[in-house]
Amino acid sequence: MDPSKVYLIQTDTTVGLASQNKEALAVIKQRESSKPFIVTVAGCKELKRLTRAPKKQRKLIRRAKKTTFVYPHKKLAVRVIHDGHYYEFLKPFGWMYSTSANKAGEKFDIEFSKSVASEIVGDSFKESAPSKIVTLGKKMKKLR
Repeated sequence: MDPSKVYLIQTDTTVGLASQNKEALAVIKQRESSKPFIVTVAGCKELKRLTRAPKKQRKLIRRAKKTTFVYPHKKLAVRVIHDGHYYEFLKPFGWMYSTSANKAGEKFDIEFSKSVASEIVGDSFKESAPSKIVTLGKKMKKLR
């Protein structure tokens, strides 16, 4: 497995593109490379390598499912994956940038998704709700 490839995969939330190559994802999504991507991590140990969770919210982050947390001080958005097929995929990499497998602002199109992916993981894809997004800090704020 190559971290620079773009993988089409059913994530814990919806059909996604995953890679450690954010420039490739930005080209595929036709968006500015300065716009950040969500980082998905394989468990809390991997999260510790990436950033430090605020002490008051550690338990919340550890227990959350399908929730992305924005760390404003680092301009970083992270979703911890605890189990399942996507977790098993992520484990060897530790982390990956993740984005929905569609053109920006458009609905999921399996043909488009397959055409832009370097590798397809699995054969069953289901579009479903994206993760909730919450900012961390003194006042937590739900963004999505």
